[in-house]
Amino acid sequence: MADDAVAGAMRAVPRTGFLPRSQRSFAGADHPLPIGQGQTSSQPSTVAAMLRLLRVPRRARILDVGAGSGWTTALLAHLTGPDGEVLGVERHARLAEWGAANVAATGMGWARVEQAETDALGAPRTGGWDRILVSATADRLPPELVDQLAPGGLMVIPVRGRMLLVERHADGDVHVSEHGAYRFVPLVEG
Repeated sequence: MADDAVAGAMRAVPRTGFLPRSQRSFAGADHPLPIGQGQTSSQPSTVAAMLRLLRVPRRARILDVGAGSGWTTALLAHLTGPDGEVLGVERHARLAEWGAANVAATGMGWARVEQAETDALGAPRTGGWDRILVSATADRLPPELVDQLAPGGLMVIPVRGRMLLVERHADGDVHVSEHGAYRFVPLVEG
């Protein structure tokens, strides 16, 4: 792993505290681990690759879709710092509650996990989000998430097994590029 801000965040926010007790001894393994409700904690190398693509600046406003245990929400909070804002949304009520408690335990009060709104994807915000991370695979690029990106914003999302980087330019144009093949649990769209 490169020694950069992402590697530093992963050292500062280890996956162990975001796993069920039965999985904690496997935290260092580079593969997905079950966290309940049919969901997984993504493998660390995949999370690192996604965070590097996202290029999180300090003070960013970030949406984390499919927050699960809250690990990626906490990593994003570490990267954006206390002047940022990170909202993790999770559709499974039990996971959202557990993820919220895990993130609260980090002491990073600028980050939180909430249960996703029923029949909605993401969390619309006035002015949009500077960054959106999606940790579930979609069948298509969801226009409702693209619409939630602020001008100059970036989104990383797996679509049909391909990792996409979506860039919304200041003029509103959107550019999409592919960055490798990955497997994720499915994204349930609203």
